[in-house]
Amino acid sequence: MSVSLGQPIPDFTAQATSDTEVTPASLKGKQAVIYFYPKDHTPGCTTEGGDFRDNLEEFEAANTVILGVSRDSLRTHENFRAKQGYPFELISDPDETLCKIFDVIHMKKFMGKESLGVVRSTFLIDADGNLAREWRGVKVKGHVEEVLEAARELNADR
Repeated sequence: MSVSLGQPIPDFTAQATSDTEVTPASLKGKQAVIYFYPKDHTPGCTTEGGDFRDNLEEFEAANTVILGVSRDSLRTHENFRAKQGYPFELISDPDETLCKIFDVIHMKKFMGKESLGVVRSTFLIDADGNLAREWRGVKVKGHVEEVLEAARELNADR
């Protein structure tokens, strides 16, 4: 089961930092940005999370919560979150349940080697739990501003 634009996101239960459990029901009434990134403590992932952190007040003004997802453990997430001062939760997806729902695991080539990995992707969920927008193969620079604009537009349409 995977996500489709305009359709409800499939049901899931995911463990996140701060001893939080995330489900589609827990997000109802708020828009949500769910962004997938390859690995904690890496330059691009740190920059992307920092951009979301630095714009959090504006996302909140647009009735939007931020959730980061990678396959790293909750312990690694807690350390990463504390070190970077991220005020939003990070979801641990070691069994790739969410990665499969959102179809973000693909063959990647790095330094001449191919492996299955998380393709940096972002999804905007509307307040009713439907997939409103998606960005795949994301380049970090300028991305958060684009997502913020989409969140504002979606919130204004309500």
